Amino acid sequence: MVMFNTENEGLLTVVKDYQESALKYLWRREEGVGASSRDVWVNVNVDLMGQRTISRASIINFLNYMVDEEILTFHEITGKGGHRRIYKAKYDEEGTKMYLAKRIIAKMIKEWPEATLSAIDSL
Repeated sequence: MVMFNTENEGLLTVVKDYQESALKYLWRREEGVGASSRDVWVNVNVDLMGQRTISRASIINFLNYMVDEEILTFHEITGKGGHRRIYKAKYDEEGTKMYLAKRIIAKMIKEWPEATLSAIDSL
């Protein structure tokens, strides 16, 4: 479930600041190279330094949610302590925005077809 906040701008209309930082970290990675939840967590906290810190559990929950939303993919590796997920972005930043826009508009057309199409026509 993606929430849309009309009070914010850019990616912050659909994600929180630390979530945006997590996505940007994954987008910055070399194509095809993923990152563990720990790598993402460390980099998000570096980005937010001085403002606040985010728990690793919050990062893991967000990454798994983005997998469920089909924005991220993952593969598992084994290491100390068992299996770990390595996450990578399914799309680049523009591709992610396009994917989210299509999903939001498609859902609005499904739920409120006349109102949505009328609103789009009036733009």
